[in-house]
Amino acid sequence: MSDRTEVVATVLLSLAAVATAWSGYQATRWNGEQTKAASRTNAIRIEAARAQGLAEAQQEVDVATYIQWVDAYVREEAELTEFYFRRFRAEFKPAFNAWLATKPLTNRSAPLTPFVMPQYTLAAEEQAAQLDADAEVSSAQVRRNIQRASNYVLGVVLFSVALFFAGMSTRLGDLRLRRITLGVGCTLFAGTVIWLATQPISIAI
Repeated sequence: MSDRTEVVATVLLSLAAVATAWSGYQATRWNGEQTKAASRTNAIRIEAARAQGLAEAQQEVDVATYIQWVDAYVREEAELTEFYFRRFRAEFKPAFNAWLATKPLTNRSAPLTPFVMPQYTLAAEEQAAQLDADAEVSSAQVRRNIQRASNYVLGVVLFSVALFFAGMSTRLGDLRLRRITLGVGCTLFAGTVIWLATQPISIAI
């Protein structure tokens, strides 16, 4: 019976050593995946910031030309008014025309400016919003990869504890204690294997 315990302990030591190495490898792989995902997230956020900056610059142009148009209109300078109108950006003109259709000079319930009209949309702003959403998705992937790496690190710890119990069982003189110690090690090993089997794996290609 003692020989059988030693055989089980030897098998457990071998399997736990291999499992520890595998978990360490997976922890390293998922750390690498997390780094790559973080780089993608940063790149997306940079593009989003650029798109948002472009949208803000375009809006400033729209506001500036609109103010000049209003000033020329108030001074009844028709030629100058037409001059600024022709220089409205293509994205601004639909909102401006829709705003004029509300007769803002006589209609008190008309919107105060064209910029609150639903027709006023900036492609760059929409792109920035989409990129922000993409960055959030990528950021969530980063968090998942960090958790996966942490899970495998915990697997290394648990397999190491199983190795400890397997090694201790070979040093105990009392057969009952050897069996108990080995049983704890086997249970811990099996439980860790079952848990890690539910985790995704990453293989370098």
